[in-house]
Amino acid sequence: MKPGTPDEEWREDCAPRRVLELFAAKWTSMVLHTLHARHDGAARTGELLRTLPGISKKMLTQTLREMEGSGLIDRHVQDTVPPAVEYHLTALGRRFVEPVELLYSWGRENTDALDALTPRPSSRRS
Repeated sequence: MKPGTPDEEWREDCAPRRVLELFAAKWTSMVLHTLHARHDGAARTGELLRTLPGISKKMLTQTLREMEGSGLIDRHVQDTVPPAVEYHLTALGRRFVEPVELLYSWGRENTDALDALTPRPSSRRS
């Protein structure tokens, strides 16, 4: 949005704020990226845990539930003993992963700029 745009374009539910909500949850973009880039759009919980270093099982479960509730992924319970659960990107999830991949690609291409940032106090980066 440009300076001087009408106030209604800056409302709390405007498109830019709704997009940023996707990134507000720490793991949402990483789960989208991992499902897309490493698992061709579908993976079981254990596979996601192994390919997302630093996430706890509890946080992964919470993130997957939120993403399912938002319509970014579908949960499929396979009829096996014990039941196996697999998560699939929905059509909406595949649309949302496009800007995520652009942002991640920019990060890989601009590590020098990221390295120049002063780490936040809560950052794990040293």
